[in-house]
Amino acid sequence: MSVTIGSRQVGGKAPAFVIAEIGLNHNGSVELAKQLIDVAADAGADAVKFQKRTPEIATPEHMRDTPRDTPWGTMTYLEYRHRVEFGRDEYVEIGDHAVLRGLEWFASPWDVPSVEFLEDLSVVAHKVASASVTDIELLEALRATGKPVILSTGMSTMEEIDRAVETLGTDNLVLLHATSTYPMEPEEANLRMIPVLRDRFPGVPVGYSGHERGLQISLAAVAVGAVAVERHITLDRTMWGSDHAASLEPGGLATLVRDIRIIEAARGDGVKRVFPGEEAPKAKLRRVGA
Repeated sequence: MSVTIGSRQVGGKAPAFVIAEIGLNHNGSVELAKQLIDVAADAGADAVKFQKRTPEIATPEHMRDTPRDTPWGTMTYLEYRHRVEFGRDEYVEIGDHAVLRGLEWFASPWDVPSVEFLEDLSVVAHKVASASVTDIELLEALRATGKPVILSTGMSTMEEIDRAVETLGTDNLVLLHATSTYPMEPEEANLRMIPVLRDRFPGVPVGYSGHERGLQISLAAVAVGAVAVERHITLDRTMWGSDHAASLEPGGLATLVRDIRIIEAARGDGVKRVFPGEEAPKAKLRRVGA
């Protein structure tokens, strides 16, 4: 089974759907967001993803007044959330840029008003962040849109994932195995969860959302059957912000996409055959015929 997201198919026999997660790595700058969109397009990614919040709703009560040192000075966490949030005009500009570069674009809404905001912009899909797996009100609003939903499963128990899937339904759903550690150590990757999720939810495409350093684990995820890969991207991992250290720089993203395509070609179809390239060595080396 596959899910259609814009012009792309996710699952089935389609190539792995590569999502370049810009998130908040634009640091509130439209120009930086456009540069990151260009990085994603140049690397051969399929989509870029952002995050959309209504700060007064999405910011936990206990975090709102917490001081945060930022490039714009010390401010409360709530003020910081407002500082890096894009409004409608900014989203129209970056969305248009993504489309012009041949990419699908969508976002993770963190609250119901953000779902309505994104629907007004006619996004092709919605992404549920791992932190929102238990937000049933949000999940119900997303299901009501009728759009494809991509659900990350980090920081969640299997029971919480079951409830989220039951709420969203399986008809237009993509699951992403994830571990929400930034950056994630290999011991926490647990890639065997990819076939576990695939068996638990038959017909639902299962991919991988990674927060590790490097490329090996994301590539291994494709080798074990992930039909989508999401990675954060940045221009420079040393930039200010909570997600930059666990992000891929431009060269890393380009290498990831290249190597995913090589792995897909190498997986084959599981049917044993003698390939044309083997005929000459066979004629030279095999002494006893069948």
